[in-house]
Amino acid sequence: MLFSSPRAAGPASAAGSASGQVPSPSGSPGREYGPAPVSGFTHGRSRAIELLASVRHGRIAMSMRALPFLAVARHLVVEGRVVLRMHRGLGFHESCDGSVVAYGADNLDAPASGADGRWSVQFTGPAEIVHPASDQRELFGSGPSEVNGERFDPVYLRLDPQLARMHTLSYSASP
Repeated sequence: MLFSSPRAAGPASAAGSASGQVPSPSGSPGREYGPAPVSGFTHGRSRAIELLASVRHGRIAMSMRALPFLAVARHLVVEGRVVLRMHRGLGFHESCDGSVVAYGADNLDAPASGADGRWSVQFTGPAEIVHPASDQRELFGSGPSEVNGERFDPVYLRLDPQLARMHTLSYSASP
């Protein structure tokens, strides 16, 4: 397991990670790692994951005090999951932990290139706080020095995509 969950501590988690299963909060093995078994979505999901891996930042949609809210996050794609880095001081991670969230990214500001041109992807699924090892945190690269005037304090979330959507935009050569 690349990123560990704070809920997966102790002997049950060692057995769970060796077998490739996620321990449930009760300590019993959970579902296997990898894509969620949603029919008719493997190819679209894998292409959406590939596109997501080609950009560094996106937006997470969550509910805060029963209202919808968007926040920017840095992401990595790890073992078919989306791992996010956010600033702890804003408290957004607390609203996401254990909840279903949506995460989206795009290349709409980049020059259109390649077969996909401009695209947008969105993933929806449960998120949980994780604690990566130092070598795993290095994969994110350096973070900002400050967020809203406060020293950047990273916190990490793992999103297990259950639904994926991808949209592409094509433009003709003439205006």
